[in-house]
Amino acid sequence: MALFLEQLLNGLTVGSVYAVVALGYTMVYGVLRLINFAHGELFMLGAYLGFTLLVATGLGGALPLGLALLLLLLVVMGAVALLGLVIERVAYRPLRRANRLTAVVSALGVSIFLQNGAMLLWGPRYRAYPAWALPEVRWTVAGLHLSLMQVVILAVALVLMVGLYLLIQKTMLGTAIRATAIDHDTARLMGINVDRIIQFIFFIGPALGAAAGVLLGLYYRQVHFTMGWIYGLKAFTAAILGGIGNIPGAMIGGLLLGILEMLGAGYLSAAWKDAFVFMILILLLILRPTGLLGERVAEKV
Repeated sequence: MALFLEQLLNGLTVGSVYAVVALGYTMVYGVLRLINFAHGELFMLGAYLGFTLLVATGLGGALPLGLALLLLLLVVMGAVALLGLVIERVAYRPLRRANRLTAVVSALGVSIFLQNGAMLLWGPRYRAYPAWALPEVRWTVAGLHLSLMQVVILAVALVLMVGLYLLIQKTMLGTAIRATAIDHDTARLMGINVDRIIQFIFFIGPALGAAAGVLLGLYYRQVHFTMGWIYGLKAFTAAILGGIGNIPGAMIGGLLLGILEMLGAGYLSAAWKDAFVFMILILLLILRPTGLLGERVAEKV
């Protein structure tokens, strides 16, 4: 029972990161019907920028812990969000009326470009987050070991997910996003600036991915230029698991995928945990290709 609870907590921690990254995939697909395969690399860049800021500025030692973490997240999210806008303008907007395969090839090209750019900039070796960035504080509650980093990840991910959900469901901007997702032309007739909505999607999605990258870097203490590919695929799997284009589905899919991965690592083999994720994806595509909550894509009539 103790092992189950430990792995459940670990799964919720990692799964919350998957969920935050999956939101970027599902938002872009919901509005543009495009799988943004460069999203994993934006997650990776967020992890590297967090590492660079901590090492170059000594941010964690100069400010109170909570303020330092908040400032770190805001700076990294802002920088990667701006990069997301540039990518949308250069790589995706000119192909908006092209066939879907062309846009997918462009996304893969951006992914390769960013991955190799990170390798040239930071080198091919693993980079380790400084140990002083977040103190190793642990508590034991009813036999369950809980770390400060796990609390931080769960709290930040919860704030980001709930904040995005409220934005989409309870604001005028969210209404405009949902209208654009249904039909671009009709949204324009209703006075919605579709280009601005798409720009916002490519601003908020990379920002969420960057935040997840920083959190995962602090959790595992190391980053690598290839991490965007594997974690991007896992987040994409989470989006499919919950239902692509479905924001609550991406959240649930990420959490569930993290739990299944950690339970598999704990009870089967940690060496097979990545393969376990893709076995889940294959089974899901066979048994329920629209995901647990269903694919939320409006049909034009």
